[in-house]
Amino acid sequence: MMQRPLPPADYSLKETSPHLGGVASMGDKLTSTYDLVEQMQYLYVRVVKAKDLPAKDVTGSCDPYVEVKLGNYKGTTRHFEKKTNPEWNQVFAFSKERMQASGIEVTVKDKDFGKDDFIGRVLFDLSEVPKRVPPDSPLAPQWYRLEDKKGDKAKGELMLAVWMGTQADEAFPEAWHSDAAAVPSEGLANIRSKVYLSPKLWYVRVNIIEAQDLQVSDKGRYPELYVKAVLGNQALRTRVSPSRNVNPMWNEDLMFVAAEPFEEHLVLSVEDRVGPNKDEVLGKTVIPLQNVDRRLDYKAVNTRWFNLEKHVIVEGDQKKKETKFSSRIHLRICLDGGYHVLDESTHYSSDLRPTAKQLWKPSIGVLELGILTAQGLLPMKTKDGRGTTDAYCVAKYGQKWIRTRTIIDNFMPKWNEQYTWEVFDPCTVITIGVFDNCHLQGGDKASGTKDSRIGKVRIRLSTLETDRVYTHSYPLLVLHQSGVKKMGEVQLAVRFTCSSLLNMLHIYSQPLLPKMHYLHPLSVTQLDNLRHQATQIVSMRLSRAEPPLRKEVVEYMLDVDSHMWSMRKSKANFFRIMGVLSGLIAVGKWFDQICNWKNPLTTVLIHILFIILVLYPELILPTIFLYLFLIGIWYFRWRPRKPPHMDTRLSHADTVHPDELDEEFDTFPSSRPPDFVRMRYDRLRSVAGRIQTVVGDLATQGERLQSLLSWRDPRATALFVTFCLIAAIVLYVTPFSVVALLTGIYVLRHPRFRHKLPSVPLNFFRRLPARTDSML
Repeated sequence: MMQRPLPPADYSLKETSPHLGGVASMGDKLTSTYDLVEQMQYLYVRVVKAKDLPAKDVTGSCDPYVEVKLGNYKGTTRHFEKKTNPEWNQVFAFSKERMQASGIEVTVKDKDFGKDDFIGRVLFDLSEVPKRVPPDSPLAPQWYRLEDKKGDKAKGELMLAVWMGTQADEAFPEAWHSDAAAVPSEGLANIRSKVYLSPKLWYVRVNIIEAQDLQVSDKGRYPELYVKAVLGNQALRTRVSPSRNVNPMWNEDLMFVAAEPFEEHLVLSVEDRVGPNKDEVLGKTVIPLQNVDRRLDYKAVNTRWFNLEKHVIVEGDQKKKETKFSSRIHLRICLDGGYHVLDESTHYSSDLRPTAKQLWKPSIGVLELGILTAQGLLPMKTKDGRGTTDAYCVAKYGQKWIRTRTIIDNFMPKWNEQYTWEVFDPCTVITIGVFDNCHLQGGDKASGTKDSRIGKVRIRLSTLETDRVYTHSYPLLVLHQSGVKKMGEVQLAVRFTCSSLLNMLHIYSQPLLPKMHYLHPLSVTQLDNLRHQATQIVSMRLSRAEPPLRKEVVEYMLDVDSHMWSMRKSKANFFRIMGVLSGLIAVGKWFDQICNWKNPLTTVLIHILFIILVLYPELILPTIFLYLFLIGIWYFRWRPRKPPHMDTRLSHADTVHPDELDEEFDTFPSSRPPDFVRMRYDRLRSVAGRIQTVVGDLATQGERLQSLLSWRDPRATALFVTFCLIAAIVLYVTPFSVVALLTGIYVLRHPRFRHKLPSVPLNFFRRLPARTDSML
């Protein structure tokens, strides 16, 4: 089969030199507000209110509104009925790039059934409009006397403020934009920029201990009792109690995810399995999460007895007569604040802090992101017989999501918006996605449609040098059933500023996740299920915001389907492992050549080195560490200068077989016809998905070893290289027998002297970057 991949250059990162903050960026630190984006000039008109407007209708009333006109662009305020002193307080923004007139016309009109009546107007010459540069105070509005069409004074006054400014102006986000003049008023909310906060997620731990005095309907059989727990759309059940009587024991933990503010109650029901697929509810209790204890560590929470209410079956309008009921259940419930609730793929986490704020460490720096422009976007939908794209960006880091404004009908949109996040851990990833807005009509007109994904960019903070401005154009790559496709490029400016280098280097010695994950770990299956619930909750809450951040957007940003089986990913992970092992294989071949005297001079030198190390064994370790130190310093010249990005060759996206892509994009469960094949196919995919994860994790560990000296994470390599130098010196002056003795004693130390938390070297190793960031 002929493969026709696009040239690799199409998928590469390109360095750019935009005019950030009005000056060309060359990687220097800039200081002004909005310094990571290009300045865009806007003419702002704030229409505040009017007074003493004349009555124009036959009825003697006035229904006023204001029309702001600049060339072909026209914005209107809402109208008030029967009001001569209306107050609008609306802002209009006209892009300077598209100005076609030398003057601006602000007209007050009276809404009428036929033609709207002219009340009066105010004219401004653009050359006389003042400039405003934040942080200067906003321009104070003034009263202007209305004029008629001849320029004579008319009755009534209008309060206005007119000024030239940039997108840094605080009036910008909520203003009406001339760029979006074609969007109906009900769709305007869907195109504005917005900042969202993810809901605060908690793990809810329910320890079901026992129940007492249950009343079963059939006294002549041993009951099969279990507890079913429901929280929102999450449902879990205990195993059937081994004690087959009316006082069952379980002592089982169930875990749920809940989000503040707590909307759903926890509902527990004790049920009896009276037959196949037939369960009888013996009693229920409803527990509001607001009343549940919160804990930060693993200290035991007090147990409580809850009364079980009789499950009443309603027949018509008649209720069964309530009998005296004294069953109860013994529980230990708490909100576990010591864990980090995972809602993202573990490979691309942007936040690793525990839920409880009391356990948060101080921030170590600030991440600033400038979303500049996009180039070469493809048409995503058809409108009036031609292709069009209405693009917006979403960025997610920690709990803060941002959404830029939508640029209407443009394949080269310019956003030039800047956002800031606090950073608590450098070994985290920011995700930026580009989408096509399919909800410009607003309301129910666009119901059922989904915003299309254009592409995604991930940037790992630890691969960025501090205080340097990175300006690159990132290819937007999406995998379709037809293969990998470049949807365009997005231009970003990124700066990671560190408040204290010592604090940040100290973070490298800390465990990646909060202590509770190591002291009382959750199983892999449990974490997978909880992560699925967490992503569902986050997407549901954000889709209820105004304007909504839609479910399809949130799920794409959170990599919801990253665990699904794919032949392509398995191949890619296998070749990653082979890439890691290739170094060892090369050393083996080289050693074989030494043994076979392929190069006599090298072999003689190796013999001399071997004899020296045998005669002076104390030189072995210093020589190894010194060698590693020199290799690290040697590689410094070729350290990566660009942040890593999606790599189509690494992901095997440009050479994948069509049949394998068909399998990758097949639904789960499979949509292939025969039921038997479907069952086997799905079982294979679920098993292979786990194998794929293990293979990927092995590759990750090997790549972390490689990144010790590769300067992919400059701070980590600097720490390791410094350690190698110190270790070489210390081991040189310390007798080898002493080192061997101390090492042996330390390795064989008593369990009493061992700590449950991972060691500092292990924490450091787990924080090193791997090539998972570059996986598509």
